[in-house]
Amino acid sequence: MSQPQPKPVDPAEVRELALATMKRAKFPMLATVEGDQPRLRPISPVKTDGFTIYVANLRRYAKTEQLAANPKAELCYTDDDHHQVRITAEASLVTDASLLKEIWDSNPLLRAYLRTPDNPELIIYRFTPNHVRYMREWALEYHTVPLT
Repeated sequence: MSQPQPKPVDPAEVRELALATMKRAKFPMLATVEGDQPRLRPISPVKTDGFTIYVANLRRYAKTEQLAANPKAELCYTDDDHHQVRITAEASLVTDASLLKEIWDSNPLLRAYLRTPDNPELIIYRFTPNHVRYMREWALEYHTVPLT
């Protein structure tokens, strides 16, 4: 079998390529740390603003304790063509009432499962990126994505 030859990545297009990959992939994997053990799970963002990702969570979930102990995390989006975007980020709790209302109003699943926006189980995390990388399938080379 011959080695795949990926199309070169134009550095001027890397941001748009990364955002398009995220849009196609939709559901990233979230990595956190529990003590010295990495933990990985699929998540469903409730809002995406560029490379800032918002995730709903329940207080009783293990990632609540993990992110409280260590807010550093990584999200990885992989689309059907195996292009990937890796976002190194720091998690923080969303407390802004207008943003919480916007997220609540735009997410029917939140409303169906939690019934009320002041459900004490509900937590919304903001994952603020500090480094974003993009890789085209089989390229074996990451490209740093400009955050702005």
